[in-house]
Amino acid sequence: MAAPTDCASEAARFIETTTQTARTFIVVFYSNMGKRSRQRQKKQSSGRDNRDNSSWGAGYADIVKENKLFEDYYKELDLVPEGEFQLFMDAMREPLPATIRITGYKSHAKEILHCLKEKYFKDIQEVEIDGVKLEAPTPLSWYPDELAWQTNMSRKIIRKSPLLEKFHQFLVSETESGNISRQEAVSMIPPLLMKIEPHHKILDMCAAPGSKTAQLIEMLHADMEVPFPEGFVIANDVDNKRCYLLVHQAKRLNSPCIMVVNHDASCIPTLQVATDGKRDILFYDRILCDVPCSGDGTMRKNIDVWKKWTTANSLHLHGLQLRIAVRGVEQLAVGGRMVYSTCSLNPVEDEAVIAALLEKSEGTLELADGSADLPGLKWMPGISSWKLMTKEGQWYSDFSQVPSSRHTQIRPTMFPPTDPNKLASFHLDRWYNTGGFFLAVLVKKAPMPWNKRYPKVNTLPVDHSLCPPTLPSSRNGKPPTNTHFLLLIPPPPHSISSRGRSPPPAQPPQQRALPPQKTAPLQQCQQEEEKKKLFGFKEDPFVFLTEEDPVFTPIQSFYDLSPDFPKLNVLTRSHEGKKRHLYMVSKELRNVMLNNSERMKVINTGVKVWSRNSDGEQFGCAFRLAQEGIYTLYPYIRSRMITVSVEDIKILLTQENPFLSKLQSHAHTQAKNIGMGSIVLRYQPNPDYPSEPQCPIELCGWKGKTSIRAFVPRNERFHYLRMLGVDVFRDKQGQGGGSREDGKEEREDGKEEKEDGKEEWEDGKEEREDGKEEEVKSKETKEKEDSEMASGNCMGD
Repeated sequence: MAAPTDCASEAARFIETTTQTARTFIVVFYSNMGKRSRQRQKKQSSGRDNRDNSSWGAGYADIVKENKLFEDYYKELDLVPEGEFQLFMDAMREPLPATIRITGYKSHAKEILHCLKEKYFKDIQEVEIDGVKLEAPTPLSWYPDELAWQTNMSRKIIRKSPLLEKFHQFLVSETESGNISRQEAVSMIPPLLMKIEPHHKILDMCAAPGSKTAQLIEMLHADMEVPFPEGFVIANDVDNKRCYLLVHQAKRLNSPCIMVVNHDASCIPTLQVATDGKRDILFYDRILCDVPCSGDGTMRKNIDVWKKWTTANSLHLHGLQLRIAVRGVEQLAVGGRMVYSTCSLNPVEDEAVIAALLEKSEGTLELADGSADLPGLKWMPGISSWKLMTKEGQWYSDFSQVPSSRHTQIRPTMFPPTDPNKLASFHLDRWYNTGGFFLAVLVKKAPMPWNKRYPKVNTLPVDHSLCPPTLPSSRNGKPPTNTHFLLLIPPPPHSISSRGRSPPPAQPPQQRALPPQKTAPLQQCQQEEEKKKLFGFKEDPFVFLTEEDPVFTPIQSFYDLSPDFPKLNVLTRSHEGKKRHLYMVSKELRNVMLNNSERMKVINTGVKVWSRNSDGEQFGCAFRLAQEGIYTLYPYIRSRMITVSVEDIKILLTQENPFLSKLQSHAHTQAKNIGMGSIVLRYQPNPDYPSEPQCPIELCGWKGKTSIRAFVPRNERFHYLRMLGVDVFRDKQGQGGGSREDGKEEREDGKEEKEDGKEEWEDGKEEREDGKEEEVKSKETKEKEDSEMASGNCMGD
């Protein structure tokens, strides 16, 4: 059977032989949606589901799936082998199945997979709709550990069967909890090819909406026992609004190693870090460069591409794509890997960008051969010869043929290299063209040629009008591994502003201009960055606490924090008044933030670990534990822990305020010996009982005078109950259901009343980290309907 992401020509060939492989070909173009449309009318979006889930029931107005210019263009380019072009076009007109990925960290992901396979997939095999027996979802053969699946069931089909409706509700609930991602198959490939390890420093240049970012975070946390991996992910997006969608996606993974920033990827600032008392340039071990593209590989999902496609789309985007790629390799560490990807079939956006990048690199970059990295994934090598067509139908095979009147639209970098020896040295056969998705894996062998001649600098000022900045000599006179100087103005003690401002230097700086022929294509980045500062939300500052901060004294005593608890990694979001929430970031991210306060526009970072509960002061501590950060904080807590069993968790998650006597004897005894206030409920798996969850579970709770409760948001409650084998089902009015003991009435959807005068706990709402009132979910809905693609990543990520 063909792999789910066969290339267009391979899959088109398979269509002739078997219906099953025809369906697997459907996944090929379930790729990142186009990033080009900037003026979508609301009426075109109305009535549609979000673009990630189009095959789950989203509908378009009737659009004729014909575009003669598209057919003529790709037929002339000969991307599809002779005799198979009509099969290729027929496949482009077929609908897509859905693909899902099980997210989260390994032990929990395995439990969700077990639940899917044993409780849902087996039952689906017995269901018939309109006399047709449904085909159960199948795993993507190339994705590790069977954590990615595909199905061709539409929402219409799902709603015809109560059993399938439960399956759909399972998907919806687990998606909201962050345990399942409805992500396109080919979109899952780039993070896998990056070969992430927990110590890697990673930059996601065009990250929103964040499905790939989530994969990167998961890989950092491969070992759940390590609360602070050495690596981190900096996720960037140019669109301020889409950054909040990115925050919502990343926040579900509750990692202290993620930071969301808002910059133009083509001139994202170079950062500095402190190492052994000296400042050094931050270079990334891994970079994901998923650039804005025309998205013509997504025509099977984004049907309006059929009527809007033109060759001008690619011509307009080529320059931006190349600038972003150049900026990426500049910030890549020597020996590091960068994955360049698009959801376009057009060589102007794919091969042309990579060829131009390799030519500019003068041998410092090399295309990696990763064909064996994902067994089962079939791919097609890139092409080494192509030509351009204008929207009027005029063809050009070489830049010398382009009239001067078109030189502003058509550039030399859009054509293949003319030197055959140089062309052969590029190893074009190592480019991945997985149908509707293009990937190239680049390895940096040496500093970029326009950087290595200029030694790095640590302290001297620099003229902001230059981009890239000028670079004075280093202390030892040796060339650095890479150079792009960052203006660094020391921040106020322990304070990080997320609204970067760059005041002019007090005196004229010393400078050395870069030769024009060696200057990276970023001439207007400073002006663009200044414009960006005039728009978007103004974020509250990030304020790191000192070790002597009085807030730590009651917390340290109440929770008996271990001596190695990293107090310096704790931050809040306000200079003034009482601290509402406390967050934590990793040591490495703290280093980045403290040394780049005036250059970065940070939207969000860290994971919430404590929230203020003023009524708790009478019990010894005004801060209760937050569920989001319990897996980060738990290794440092040495008291106020109760070991619970499966039956205890069922009681705690299905009853409002059960009496302590409802707990089993061991947990009951522990609870009686703990004072009132915030607690940790800890479940440890027992290998002797394989039917029970085989992953540790930590829940935040509150111990009252005679009762106990869990502080867990609604969707997470459903998640844990499913892991425990409880059938959780909500009717069409959205009410919670399932197992409830002692006949207690159902919990109000999204709201829980707190006992002993504690503040109201609102489940189902995701509180914005910066204290703003706006709900993230409303932003998410808005952004999914908006086709503004300037952010640098596809909404169909």
